[in-house]
Amino acid sequence: MLTHVLAAATLASGLFLGALTSAGPAWAHAARIAGDPADNAELAQSPPRVSATFNEEMQPEFAAMTVVGPDGGQWGQGTPTVDGAVISVGVRGGAPSGTYTVNYRATSADGHVVTGSWSYRVTTAATGTAAPVPSPGAAPEPPAAPSSSSGGLPAWPFAVAAVAVVAAGAVWAVRRRS
Repeated sequence: MLTHVLAAATLASGLFLGALTSAGPAWAHAARIAGDPADNAELAQSPPRVSATFNEEMQPEFAAMTVVGPDGGQWGQGTPTVDGAVISVGVRGGAPSGTYTVNYRATSADGHVVTGSWSYRVTTAATGTAAPVPSPGAAPEPPAAPSSSSGGLPAWPFAVAAVAVVAAGAVWAVRRRS
């Protein structure tokens, strides 16, 4: 009997140590590797288009990109386009000088949502400055915090599953004794 217990303990510890030492690298999520214009760039005039380049291809479905001007208005024009690893959107003409924030949200090839933002500055207002397109809602939303990924899977489904397994085990143990 003791030999069976020792054999089982040895096998379990061997499997545990093997799992720890042979674990491969974690799968990395897509990350923005460049922006056009670059982060914190100073431009004499507004660019006709802004783009974000990622380290892997992005899915064209559900891609979103906005350009929020110094006045809080939406200066992006048209629907964002996805070309491989690049997401871009046009910028309306007549933009005032100031800091612009580009916000993006897209899905990488592996299905993970990637969000983030970066800013650039326009030093000269366009002649005949146009009025911005108001952002949806009564007040403009503050720009999203810079981030390169969503952080992976949420933890709450695993916690719910663990509670369900423990509860099912407790019910089974109580019924077995009866």
